[in-house]
Amino acid sequence: MIFAFLAETAGDADAGAAFPPFETWHMPSQLFWLAILFMALYVALSRYILPKLSDTIEKRANRIAFGLDEAARLNNQAVEARKALELRLAEARSKARETAEKARVKSEAELASETARVDADVSKKLEAAETRIKRLRSDAMKNVEAIAVDAAEAMIGKFGVKATKAELGKAVAKALE
Repeated sequence: MIFAFLAETAGDADAGAAFPPFETWHMPSQLFWLAILFMALYVALSRYILPKLSDTIEKRANRIAFGLDEAARLNNQAVEARKALELRLAEARSKARETAEKARVKSEAELASETARVDADVSKKLEAAETRIKRLRSDAMKNVEAIAVDAAEAMIGKFGVKATKAELGKAVAKALE
């Protein structure tokens, strides 16, 4: 609406005129104000804005550099801590192996001593059993001798031959050897 009103008030008299900012008689004042504004902008940028920007950028770069240095330092500490941990783990494994080896040697020694004790007990029992078996065998052989002498006497008696018990005992002992 405003544009329509302005167009009606201008009328036909200005219909052939150029756009006012492009008219040449306006150019010197426009160039003057352009230079003034450019200088003001340049001064404002160079004195106030750009130093603050460069300080901010520099602080940010310093903060990033400090952060990277701190990260590298912490990384080195982590690597050292990892190496120390690996060393402790290796020592612990070595100590565990050593303890296990000592326990194995101790258990083998205990097992060997227990085995020796059991073997000694078994040997004593075997000797006692063998002695008893020999005694029982000798008793049985005496009984066998007596039975053999009695059997020989009975058989000889059936044939009608006479022999003394001492002679029959010698013959049976000779046959049993």
